[in-house]
Amino acid sequence: MKYRLLALITVTFLVSSCQKSLRIEHATTSPAVHDLLSVIQLAGDSTLVYLTDYFPDPQVIDSVSIPSHFQYSISDSKAYLTLKADNQSLPWLSYIFIWAKGDKYCLLVRKNRKLPVTFTFDPQGKKVKSVQLAGQINDWNPSSTNLTFDGKVYKTTKLLNPGKYHYQVVIDGKWMLDPANPTFEDNGMGGYNSVLVVGNTNPEELPKLVPFSTDGNKLFIKAIGNIDKFIVLWQNYLMDDKFITSKEGFYEITIPENARGYKRSHIRIWAYNQQGESNNLLIPLEGNRVVINPSQLSRSDKHTQIMYFLLVDRFKNGNPSNDFKVNDPEIHPKANYFGGDLAGVTQKVKDGYFTKLGINTIWLSPITQNPLGAWGLYPQPRTKFSGYHGYWPVSSSKVDFRFGTESELNELIAEAHKRNMNVILDYVANHVHQEHPLYKQHPDWATSLYLPDGSLNTERWDEYRLTTWFDTFLPTLDLERPEVYEPMTDSALFWVSHYDLDGFRHDATKHIHENFWRRLTQKIKLNLPNKPVYQIGETYGSHELIASYIGSGMLDAQFDFNIYDASVAAFARNDYPFTKLDGALHQTFSYFGWINLMGYISGNQDRGRFISYAGGALRFGEDAKKAGWTREIGVGDSTAYAKLCMLNAFNMTIPGVPTIYYGDEFGMPGGNDPDNRRMMKFDGLSTLEQQTLETVTKLVNIRRNNLALVYGSFQTILVNDNVYAYVRKYFDNTVVVIFNKSNQEQVIDLQIPEYMSDSILYPNFNSKYSIQNGKLEVTLKPNSFEVFTSRIN
Repeated sequence: MKYRLLALITVTFLVSSCQKSLRIEHATTSPAVHDLLSVIQLAGDSTLVYLTDYFPDPQVIDSVSIPSHFQYSISDSKAYLTLKADNQSLPWLSYIFIWAKGDKYCLLVRKNRKLPVTFTFDPQGKKVKSVQLAGQINDWNPSSTNLTFDGKVYKTTKLLNPGKYHYQVVIDGKWMLDPANPTFEDNGMGGYNSVLVVGNTNPEELPKLVPFSTDGNKLFIKAIGNIDKFIVLWQNYLMDDKFITSKEGFYEITIPENARGYKRSHIRIWAYNQQGESNNLLIPLEGNRVVINPSQLSRSDKHTQIMYFLLVDRFKNGNPSNDFKVNDPEIHPKANYFGGDLAGVTQKVKDGYFTKLGINTIWLSPITQNPLGAWGLYPQPRTKFSGYHGYWPVSSSKVDFRFGTESELNELIAEAHKRNMNVILDYVANHVHQEHPLYKQHPDWATSLYLPDGSLNTERWDEYRLTTWFDTFLPTLDLERPEVYEPMTDSALFWVSHYDLDGFRHDATKHIHENFWRRLTQKIKLNLPNKPVYQIGETYGSHELIASYIGSGMLDAQFDFNIYDASVAAFARNDYPFTKLDGALHQTFSYFGWINLMGYISGNQDRGRFISYAGGALRFGEDAKKAGWTREIGVGDSTAYAKLCMLNAFNMTIPGVPTIYYGDEFGMPGGNDPDNRRMMKFDGLSTLEQQTLETVTKLVNIRRNNLALVYGSFQTILVNDNVYAYVRKYFDNTVVVIFNKSNQEQVIDLQIPEYMSDSILYPNFNSKYSIQNGKLEVTLKPNSFEVFTSRIN
């Protein structure tokens, strides 16, 4: 039975029968830049802006126009712009204009949000040599934050963005909770951290924007809360007041006639009041009409991606003739080659596996040539390793013969493209194997293996993140230097120009100097100006560190491991409340935007399998790598399958790019590396595995067919320890998502927002429900979820 929400309000728009023909001046059909330019984030009293990030060839810049509240200077080469301002006097968002080739481009500037926070430690008369801090405030690097003794207490002041931070105090090398702070929380992995909350983190006090309706070349945005400034860009051009009218909490926007000549362009919207910024909106256009049907989208629309990450060697053996195990008795069978190859991936593309699942982007593990011998050593069981994973390159341009040939890679890409699927490649730039000719010819291009104190500079992930080696046979390249990053960026460019690949997953992003990322992205833009190339990085660290690699001239996105950690804890554990997950998600929005390209994973090759944690076969806090070597790890309690479905449902219904690690579509168990890299299973699924696969397939296709889950606004409507509910809306498409992670059936009452009052809701997973007077009552079984989608009368 269908239920219609009672209308709580009636909104009437008077749309002229004669549509206005409004154009943006100084906006040509051949712009100097093709991508959407990111917001400039101010940093401190002075901010250096790399204009080459926005205009790869800065010589196209004619002039700049900057408001009076900024002092500025521009370099003679036009490559750099320095902005100075009194941050306190700035609005939350302001804009500067860049004139290039006769066009007037608008760059938004976001004020610095950081607030001073003072930390103190009282030694209480005890002799202490050093007091340091380590946590999300400094990427867990104690050497970066030393407290100074003033004769009574140790003290330091840091500038931090609003948000919640986990940290510990390090006294003479010993880590502990902050004795001056009574607030601490579970860290999600079996331990505890002190917790600091900075500034106002309540999203309810901020204005909200909702894509409400569209009519011809007009669209209507619902504004909730007070709005001091409403900013709209079409592409990179500011839309002035002639395009925008407001009335009774709604903004009417007229799409400019310039859009008529574009197959795809975008409108972007921001707003703010005295408390801060609203959510941002991204609205795709086809010609001068809003895209409202998923069939209008293609694989070049980056926000529509649903990724599938596979290790080539562990996916499918399509060509046994290229099988080549390393013949060394010291290699444990789990650490040798299994025989998977590019031909096997192509077979699964052709037989419809990815299409049926709903995947439209395949992420391949590295496929460059790796060494033929055995390297490394794990103590127990004593074993060496092969390069089956692909992360030990001995060539930067040759396909490893064990994975296939150049023609087989071309065939895979072509077959994927026929089915409207992207293929992105895992690229390793941070290091090479010591057998790589580049290292043999230029050993001075590597950072030092030894630190000044004589100790090995290996696995110093935070303290020496830009120089540390991953192992003694994997030299880290000094990619700050032009003579090193120039050939290495040429190597990366080769893969997306010689092959029709659609982008990169970049390994070890935080360990690589930003010079490399800027130069690579500049080369891609200059050499492939009309090709969408998606670049996503891998960084474990704070939001600020992750964000420092994202933006115009850098990467499109990174994987959000902070959300992954919170979601694993929330869905796998009964004692980790949904309130923490919701708080983490809103903190992510504050850094990366409410519509973003961040990757949200079900798992990866460096973590124990989620389903084994959820079922108890793996324990939080134990060494999951050691566990994978020393015992057979299964699923454990069968409720883990339901919990895995919840994790996938969360990833498929939040903003960003959901990513399935191979096997997580049905529940492949395992410890950490290499146990989380078992051979993929396509046949012989158990009943629970098959049911999980069907559920995940349904979730992926719900995502593919509801634009609210791609471009829609996001609002939490209920969250407590065990229940989490949020709504997303994109014009006539509305989605309501509800989770129950308790071990008991729950009857959940939800107040539906008034802007959804015209929606007709349909449950996709057969939950019992009723709707009356704007309230939704739904009954959810233990460890379950429901996704309501809508149609409009």
